[in-house]
Amino acid sequence: MNKGKLAITLSKLKTILSPDITKEQYQTESEIAAEVLWFASMQEDIKNKVIADFGCGNGILGIAALLLGAKKVFFVDSDNNSLVLAKDNIKSLDLQNAVFLRQDISEFKEKVDVVVQNPPFGVQTPHADRPFLQKAMQVAKTIYSFHKLESKDFIKALTEDNGFKVKVILKFQFPLKKTQKFHKKKTYIVDVGCWKIVKA
Repeated sequence: MNKGKLAITLSKLKTILSPDITKEQYQTESEIAAEVLWFASMQEDIKNKVIADFGCGNGILGIAALLLGAKKVFFVDSDNNSLVLAKDNIKSLDLQNAVFLRQDISEFKEKVDVVVQNPPFGVQTPHADRPFLQKAMQVAKTIYSFHKLESKDFIKALTEDNGFKVKVILKFQFPLKKTQKFHKKKTYIVDVGCWKIVKA
């Protein structure tokens, strides 16, 4: 599967129709998900690896990993509707080796090769992404994690304090589509990075 076909496949997945604003459930765009997971695959971080998708939502990141040859993917989310959606998407693609866990990421105990995640950016709750990063660093040596670019210094300090280092930041303009009545624009563009973080 090439990157273009991956993006097309991901674009056909069902998405969350009524996002929970308190959990900052914003959909990862298929083109961006494909770009990041293809990059990770080229870095030999996907094929035959055990991967966890934290706050998996509709499963787009973990599904991309399975499509690119991951050995097993844990889909972890505290929201039951998200897990039902992720299961439906995986079933529609007839993918195997998916494990679904309805739990807070703090409860996740497995050791994995890689964590992929698009955590809350901390708009509703400041530093809501911190627990995601902390748990990821406890269970994996390689992490791909989306954050607002303005969080650069915070992430650098947190990772270094935990014996990790930032390897690379892939930069994107992230379209956040109108999903709530109080949103005034159809789409907000946010400068976002996907950090590759590795054990130092």
